[in-house]
Amino acid sequence: MGSLSLSHWLIVLVIVVLVFGTKRLGNVGKDLGEAIKGFKKGVRDADDGPPAQLRNDVRNDSVGEAPRTPAGRDEHDPR
Repeated sequence: MGSLSLSHWLIVLVIVVLVFGTKRLGNVGKDLGEAIKGFKKGVRDADDGPPAQLRNDVRNDSVGEAPRTPAGRDEHDPR
């Protein structure tokens, strides 16, 4: 009684299809697939290189410039 057999899962599947309909379930599946693809692409793009701020600091250091501070703030300001 603790585990569900294949027939129980089939009954649950039929009820879900009857309640939500195949079109809505198809849309949910499509949206979920696109979300997973977008997440994977974002993770892959983030791993390709260093973050933009680090790239700017490295580029500024390589040409002999000091990293820029935000406008109106002293470099040694503790804020």
